[in-house]
Amino acid sequence: MEGRKLEPTVMQIAAMAEEFDLWKPGYRIVVAVSGGADSVALLHILHQIALYRTPLTLICAHVHHGFRTESDDEAVLVKKYAESLHIPFEMVQLDMPKYIKESGRNAQDAAREKRYAFLHEVAAKYEANSIALAHHADDQAETVLLHMLRGSGASGLSGIKMKRIEKNVELIRPCLRITKTDLVQVCEKAGLPYVTDSSNMNRKYLRNAIRLDVLPFLGQYNGQLTESLHRMAEVIGAEDDYLEATAKQTFSDMVYKTEDQLTFQVPAFKVLHVALQRRLIKLILNYLPSNDDFATFSRIESIRKGAVQAEPTTWILDIGQGVVCMREYNRITFTARKSTVSEHYSYQLDFPDEDRYHLYLNEIERTIHLVNLKDVRRPISAIEAHFDMSQLIWPLTVRSRLPGDTMKVMGLNGSKKVKDIFIDAKIPPSLRSRIPLVCDGAGNIIWIPGVRRSIHALVTEQSAQILEMRIE
Repeated sequence: MEGRKLEPTVMQIAAMAEEFDLWKPGYRIVVAVSGGADSVALLHILHQIALYRTPLTLICAHVHHGFRTESDDEAVLVKKYAESLHIPFEMVQLDMPKYIKESGRNAQDAAREKRYAFLHEVAAKYEANSIALAHHADDQAETVLLHMLRGSGASGLSGIKMKRIEKNVELIRPCLRITKTDLVQVCEKAGLPYVTDSSNMNRKYLRNAIRLDVLPFLGQYNGQLTESLHRMAEVIGAEDDYLEATAKQTFSDMVYKTEDQLTFQVPAFKVLHVALQRRLIKLILNYLPSNDDFATFSRIESIRKGAVQAEPTTWILDIGQGVVCMREYNRITFTARKSTVSEHYSYQLDFPDEDRYHLYLNEIERTIHLVNLKDVRRPISAIEAHFDMSQLIWPLTVRSRLPGDTMKVMGLNGSKKVKDIFIDAKIPPSLRSRIPLVCDGAGNIIWIPGVRRSIHALVTEQSAQILEMRIE
């Protein structure tokens, strides 16, 4: 194998394969061949490498989209060439015009979807390690410029990846550093058959317009424009990969996941670099069930600015597709949109006949214990409250909060709105409806468990019986 002198382009791609670890001896590779010079050259080059450098098993895969009358001839050409190399040939014939009409999809996006689906089917059939695609340096330049015009971030400006995993199969692009001109020369020198796709001259497709008009115009000011754009894509791509890995680690360290929520703490988020803040939010949005274009810059920036601002510290933002993002003081939460209307509840507590009275409120995930004690220590926290039994108006009621609720708070003249009490105590809005209110027989709110106690039925030295209420 090592004795044969290979073409310079073949050697260049073999060296690049080693640099990026594109394959190993014995790999099975599905090669996507359209019939154009670039894909035919790719099949030829990989066949040369498989014969004389690294043993590989190749499978030629062709998609007949049904767009053009010459597609039949292209399918025959690719099949004959694959057979001449003794390589298995797989083809699918699609009726893309019909599919596009029925689905309403963009023609190029729809074709790409169907094409990749078929390539993965072939890869599964042959248990292939990878799918080789014929994207080249000119494609990379077009892609970078296209993303630049659309205002893309670093991920877009990094262009096409040399390899990436999709559905447990590697997509590899061995020709990504080779120009279209060099690939055509490979075909010409080796006498390989290829076709020219007439649709590539149609300027209604933006990519074609960029290739035919924009790149030649900019090339007047930089004779090495394609190489410059490719070099920029490689530099940004490496930095993008590093930042993405850092963001994933930050996500693992900072983001708390439950079945229906993703949460992180504001103080830890604020100390991150702004680039990492944006990446973290993007990862969270991508983690949520949503469309591919959900993590837009405007959506990411709205969330980021809301997270780092000093005021207000509580807000809720409907970010679309059934998802809300809310800030509750030092916590940011992403969750499914839920109804803001909560069911009202009310439970009556009669005068206890025994020393201990248990009330289990499953709906609000609270348990209140009432204990009749003659000697009781002072409450150690807001989860406990003591009342003079003789001063209480019975029966008591445990109920949910209602609009306009007020309470006479210890240490404060007059009444205060329960809403303002929650705000002062920095109770997250999403938790407020879950906190029960304890009222006496006259309707006075005497205790907000875990938050505040009222001035009613205060315990004094003259109190004979004391009611202790406690949340556990």
